[in-house]
Parts: sequence; C-alpha cells; structure tokens
Amino acid sequence: MHTLVFLSTRQVLQCQPAACQALPLLPRELFPLLFKVAFMDKKTVVLRELVHTWPFPLLSFQQLLQECAHCSRALLQERPSTESMQAVILGLTARLHIPETEAGTQPLCRKHALRVLDMTGLLDDGVEQDPGTMSMWDCTAAVARTCIAQQQGGTSEPGLAPVPVEVRVDLRVNRASYAFLREALRSSVGSPLRLCCRDLRAEDLPMRNTVALLQLLDAGCLRRVDLRFNNLGLRGLSVIIPHVARFQHLASLRLHYVHGDSRQPSVDGEDNFRYFLAQMGRFTCLRELSMGSSLLSGRLDQLLSTLQSPLESLELAFCALLPEDLRFLARSPHAVHLKKLDLSGNDLSGSQLEPFQGLLQAAAATLLHLELTECQLADTQLLATLPVLTRCASLRYLGLYGNPLSMVGLKELLRDSAAQAELRTVVHPFPVDCYEGLPWPPPASVLLEASINEEKFARVEAELHQLLVTTGRAHVLWTTDIYGRLAADYFSL
Repeated sequence: MHTLVFLSTRQVLQCQPAACQALPLLPRELFPLLFKVAFMDKKTVVLRELVHTWPFPLLSFQQLLQECAHCSRALLQERPSTESMQAVILGLTARLHIPETEAGTQPLCRKHALRVLDMTGLLDDGVEQDPGTMSMWDCTAAVARTCIAQQQGGTSEPGLAPVPVEVRVDLRVNRASYAFLREALRSSVGSPLRLCCRDLRAEDLPMRNTVALLQLLDAGCLRRVDLRFNNLGLRGLSVIIPHVARFQHLASLRLHYVHGDSRQPSVDGEDNFRYFLAQMGRFTCLRELSMGSSLLSGRLDQLLSTLQSPLESLELAFCALLPEDLRFLARSPHAVHLKKLDLSGNDLSGSQLEPFQGLLQAAAATLLHLELTECQLADTQLLATLPVLTRCASLRYLGLYGNPLSMVGLKELLRDSAAQAELRTVVHPFPVDCYEGLPWPPPASVLLEASINEEKFARVEAELHQLLVTTGRAHVLWTTDIYGRLAADYFSL
C-alpha cells in the first residue's frame, strides 16, 4: 500500500505548472519522493524542473527508483519510459549554464548543489518491448548526444557560469553507435558535463575501435568490461587485454568467443595465450570472469592460477571443459568463494560428473546461482547429484533447461529441494515424457526444437504446482521460460 505522503505527493503533481511553481517552497526532504512519483507517472514538466533545481550533491537513480517505504514499486526492475528519461536529460541540459546574475539568489542558488547524476542500474534485457520505453542503447545515445551538443554550444558566452556535473552511466556500444559515443567521450574531457562510464558493453566492434574506446574511459570509474560477439581470438585478445588491465578497480571482465585450438597449438597462439595470462595477473580487484564459448579444454588451471584474488562469479558456458578442468576448479581457492557458477553447454553426463559433484561440494557454502543449461544431465545423473546439490543451502536460482529429464526426475528434485529454504527460481526443461519419439539420449538441439504435447505438459505443470503447494513452497517459481528469467547479475547477488 502507498503511504499518505506518497498519495499526497501524487496529488500535488496532478497540475504540473502549479507543482513547478511550488517547488521552491517545498522541503528538500520531499524531493526524492517527488522525483520517484514524477518519473513513475511521466510528469515530464515537473521531472525536468526537479533535475534543474535538484538541491543535493547526488541524484542517483539506484537510490530514488528502488522500492521504498512510500511505494513498493521498484522502477529499476522495469524498462524506463522514454518520456521520463528525456525529461531528466533536458533538466540536466538546462542547468549546465546559470546566469551569473541569478546564481546568488534564492531558490536558484541551490542549483549549484548537484555534482553527480548517477543514471546507472537501468534495466536492459536486450529485448524490444513497449516502444514507449528506452533501452540502454537509446539511453547511451541520448546522453552521448547531450555531451556533444554541450561541447559544440561552448562555455564562454557572456554572463554564463559553467556548472560542472559528472554523469555516471552504463554504456552500450556497437558499430552503429561507436562514432558518436567516441565523440561524446572526447567532448566530455574538460567539459562542464563529464561522462563517467561504470559498465561498458561493446558488441561486434572491430579491435581498433574497442581499443580507442578503452583509451577514452576514466580508469577510476569503470567496474565492468563486457566484450560480446567480437570474435577476438587469442591474437585480438592479446592486443586488447593490456588496455583493459589498466583499469585497476575492474571487478568484472566478460569475454566471449576467445578461440585458440589447444589440440593443434601454434607458436603464435601459445605466445598470445601466455601474454594474455600475464596481463590477467595484473588485475587486483577482479571478482567476476566470464569466458563464454571460448575453447578452454585443459587450460582452466593456467587461466585461473594467474589471478591475484579468488573469483566470486565464474561463467564457463560452452567452453568444452574436461574432467581435469573441473577437478582443478574444485581444489582451487576460487571454489569456496563462488556465488555464481555457469557451466552451461558442457557435457557433465560422463567422466565429468564426478569432478562436477566435487566442485559443487566445494562451493556449497557460498553458491547462490547455478546455471546448468544443456549439460546432458538425465535422471540418472541428476539423482546421483542431488545429495550434494541439496547441500547448497543458500542457493536461490537453479537453471536446468535443455537437459533430458523426465517427470520422475523433476519430482525428485522438487522434493529434495525442500531443504533449500532460499531457493526462489528453478528453470527446468520440458520433461522428456512430453515429447513424441525422442532419440535417446536426445541431443540438446532436439530438446530445444522438437514440439511437445501441450496436453501432457499442462498436466505436468499442474502436478508440479500441487507438489509445491503441498510442501508449503508456492512462492518458489518453477518455469520453462528461459528467456523471461533474467540471469542474476553478479553485482546484485
């Protein structure tokens, strides 16, 4: 339920011109709630004026748009509306210059209070939804264009005093947005509007462009670098990694498609891999490493041994891991610190099963998020793993989509997981009982593409739900919707 203060605030904002006139008369303590209500209800005129006259040094989306005592709605878990985001940016633009003749008068003097606008933490699920919402790609573009316009407008007009503001953002860049984002970063150097990147995600960028962006980023702000679909290879990675390693506060590094064939190694490939390992040893704050779709067979020990501190999140999806890789990880200092582990796409059904169970045992005390999509785990392997899996008492999320499990196996998992009081989400496969004429063992591609008997699956869903209700766990979500469940971000664990 909304509080009386919230309801009163919403009523005050119904007439936007009157609300704007009243802002100078309202207590500063009401501004955070005014911002949330205006953002939520798309009161863009008021929202723009709130940013224009913000009376505190920090305006943080993560603080203002979260669930609060007045309103249980967490706006950070929704795609932001385009109207509200544009109003914030317009308010920022309006306060970049203040006439000196007005700078010392009330209430305009409090315009000088804002020093940091933190727009980080916005939801970006990568799926286009309501056209009235703004994705992180759009937000990146809007902020970048504001920086460029500010620089082109100049700061030397008579009677105007620069009011510097640091804008913290998560930047998403691809080939189409690279040029103006690079220009925005250049423009913000020495400008009243300073762009500060917290998380950088670069998709399908040429190597030289990636390096150029990294060179423009503030080393003190960046906490994550995420390079996706760049097909770097070991040669490309050896060029980029020293530019990444200069970010000494980097906590998360996500690399994908790093290929070097360990079965037919070349001299150049080995030299590049050794150089990459040497650079990885420079990171002192790294806590998350993702190497999805990279060939690491037999090389996990070399990679992880170079790191100075234990990891808390490790993603090794589709890395062709061998039993010795899993055994090393189970014995390494990383295992006892892991909060998140993703082994999707690695076949855990044969000789890898025993070392995988040993890894689970080592990580049981800390593990919160476990992703095992498409790991060829059938009932036999799952039942053999349940004793150690259920020792992961703090587990909140379990992903098993794309594994050849039957209804019998799912029921056993549901019953045994009753001991895991923190478990909130299980993404399970369609049971093999619901398919017609499956080959055995069924390849993951068949499970993902073959049609199921909807009537049979409806009965399965009803039975699983009834078991959850009977055991007092109706709050636990059991679903096959792999796309609707956003992977938990390491920084939110």
